[in-house]
Amino acid sequence: MGVVHSVNVNSLGGVPKYPVEKININYEGVIGDKQNDLKYHGGPKRAVCIYSIEKIRQLQEEYNPIFAGSTGENITIQGIDWDLLRSGVIINIGECIIQLTGVAPPCKTIIDSFSDGNFNRISEKTYPGWSRWYASIIKKGIVNSGDLVSVQ
Repeated sequence: MGVVHSVNVNSLGGVPKYPVEKININYEGVIGDKQNDLKYHGGPKRAVCIYSIEKIRQLQEEYNPIFAGSTGENITIQGIDWDLLRSGVIINIGECIIQLTGVAPPCKTIIDSFSDGNFNRISEKTYPGWSRWYASIIKKGIVNSGDLVSVQ
């Protein structure tokens, strides 16, 4: 079991995403959150992006200015073994049920999260197990900071 560390949105689009008390997720994504590049972000197969606060803290120990939401994740999770995640995995988060659809490849828009500009530090190809994940929505609903998270 894990817990939602934070839920994050940016109503203007892009990054960083800022913490809010709760988010409402439908099949297309997080209501009130905007993506600037719909070719690579958003839509039913990339409705929500998740990341690990433990990975963020490890990256901070490497002197990166990364923080929850700075790389564009909507939900920052604590207490889930990131190495167990794969495409197809189903996760219960608050009222929602999501299914992982693939890793979220990093791009230059998150460069400010890395002290040396190496945004590929969270690339699955270069650093397996460090990527954010995209997910589709099986059951829509509300996710609050502090909600329980479980991997099925």
